[in-house]
Amino acid sequence: MLILEGLEVQQDAFVLRADLSVAPGSRVAIIGASGAGKSTLLAALAGFLPVRGSIRWQGQEISGLSPAERPGAVVFQDNNLFPHLTAFQNVAMGLRASLRLSAAEHQQVEDSLTRVGLVGMGARKPGQLSGGQQSRVTLARMLLQRKPLVLLDEPFAALGPAMRAEMLDLVAALCRANGSTALMVSHDPTDARRFADQVIWVDAGVVHAPVATDALFNAPPPALAAYLGQQS
Repeated sequence: MLILEGLEVQQDAFVLRADLSVAPGSRVAIIGASGAGKSTLLAALAGFLPVRGSIRWQGQEISGLSPAERPGAVVFQDNNLFPHLTAFQNVAMGLRASLRLSAAEHQQVEDSLTRVGLVGMGARKPGQLSGGQQSRVTLARMLLQRKPLVLLDEPFAALGPAMRAEMLDLVAALCRANGSTALMVSHDPTDARRFADQVIWVDAGVVHAPVATDALFNAPPPALAAYLGQQS
């Protein structure tokens, strides 16, 4: 279980506060207006920002750990691929930055590419791949990291609706297969409904506890209703 207790993240005059828990294996969307603190929350969980308070994963305090030591794998909107490396090499970075792989590790990379539907594309560089294919490379690398917590910061926002839906379904399937807990920042309630069992609503630096997706969207609090453009 992921537990945030008395968590505070300060950036200049902005302060984000959170007290909540997320059950193992959950898929949770994080929604809110621009500037509300969604990406700040994800960055704090990943270890990219200093925090006050507690972040516990499976009973272990992780707030003092470096990003590499934490249980989370992060997927960003820009895919964070190295343009001079092939798809195979970009995925292999999830295992070894030196890219010096054993035969078994080489097969792990190939298997990961296969799981995300990129059979035969390992030799292509990112510039030779479509946006959806680049996202698949990022997901293949995430698989190899074998982290139990998946943090997604609007990873498919640049894709069209059909491709975005396909990628959300793929991430959900991979998380189910691996037993991973996933938190995904999104500004789109349609994506949240498709992907998430629960939703965390972030409003002006206040992070609300997860609520079942349908329950929240069917009876949103006033601030969320205003964000969604629903009349009271």
